[in-house]
Amino acid sequence: MRKTELLIPASSLEVLKVAVTYGADAVYIGGEMFGLRAKARNFSLEEMKEGILYAHERGVKVYITANIVARNEDLPGIREYFRELKEIGPDALIISDPGVFAIAKEEVPEIDIHISTQANSTNYGTYNFWYQQGATRVVAARELSLKEIGEIRQQIPEDMEIECFIHGAMCISHSGRCLLSSYFTDRSANMGACTHPCRWKYYVMEESRPGEYLPVEENERGTYIFNSKDLCMIEHVPEMIEAGIDSFKIEGRMKTALYVATVARTYRQAIDDYQKSPDLYASRMDYYREEIAKCTYRLFTTGFYFGKTDANAQIYNENTYVKEYTYIGIVEGHNEAGYAYMMQRNKLSSGEEVEVMNPNGENLALTVKGIYDEEGNRMESAPHPKQMLYVDFGRKILEGWLVRRKEEK
Repeated sequence: MRKTELLIPASSLEVLKVAVTYGADAVYIGGEMFGLRAKARNFSLEEMKEGILYAHERGVKVYITANIVARNEDLPGIREYFRELKEIGPDALIISDPGVFAIAKEEVPEIDIHISTQANSTNYGTYNFWYQQGATRVVAARELSLKEIGEIRQQIPEDMEIECFIHGAMCISHSGRCLLSSYFTDRSANMGACTHPCRWKYYVMEESRPGEYLPVEENERGTYIFNSKDLCMIEHVPEMIEAGIDSFKIEGRMKTALYVATVARTYRQAIDDYQKSPDLYASRMDYYREEIAKCTYRLFTTGFYFGKTDANAQIYNENTYVKEYTYIGIVEGHNEAGYAYMMQRNKLSSGEEVEVMNPNGENLALTVKGIYDEEGNRMESAPHPKQMLYVDFGRKILEGWLVRRKEEK
């Protein structure tokens, strides 16, 4: 059995630390340039340096995205960017463009290169090509089945790694190369500025009947014909491992700390349980399903892993998320009384029930016994986001643990 890596996204230094706390083997992040999430907060060079040091001290790797489809004017900046990254020591760069790949080989030959899903690698010949160029890993195209991935594993060198998405949003495109955003808004998804038009509502209009909008489905509200359900393979960890996949990748470099903690912890447990005992993994399936549904999602699909998708992979009547839990904050320290010091992210009230996520998988149901500002003044509620508070949960909560609240339906 090949060693299985759990690869988690991080949109900020705070989220990187959450990913490490809740079970990541590796984290992928983006800088302020040349990645495909321009709207994300992203990392400054100093934050990258701090994040890499934090992760490496805990045995976790960090990969940096540089996976735009580059234009002529981008190349000089990319060269300088790689020279700066050389000084902070990431474990790998994620690249899709051959020109960017060549610059990386020249400027930072000591850093591994992973080929992004944007490179559309759909066959073992392409994997072998990238291996011969010096790449150590290829991220599989989204449209490959597990059968095809298993065939690729058999036809490539043993030390060539395969990375595949195991959870997260799916976009309507070929391996992420989407043209809709650029066409509608002049903001290119391939340059990191996607406006997510696949989530919009669409009608059909016949050319000779302008202004007459016909619903694609028999529904007066129209339909979301591009709106895919989210990928979720929590029930198929054994098949993913048996296909020879080295790295299980979670999508979501624009997601919250709550999403990252929830998904990372659940897949960490599922992978570890299966490797201990397939029977243990099977016996805890209800728990995995329940936990993975505690982050925001758009219903679930298995994507292309078991063949081509059908109508059941889409959501046709809305583009909203399912949201059952609200993110309250992360414990950053304590006062002399043992009260948790934290930045509150959503309204918190004295007397309400919350849930604290222990990284070992246990959920602690606790009552907020008291809320105090930094001067020690008691508060009945804290309605304003990002206020620094001391919270009495009735017991000491360890630094780095995340607090969430179940919402009433």
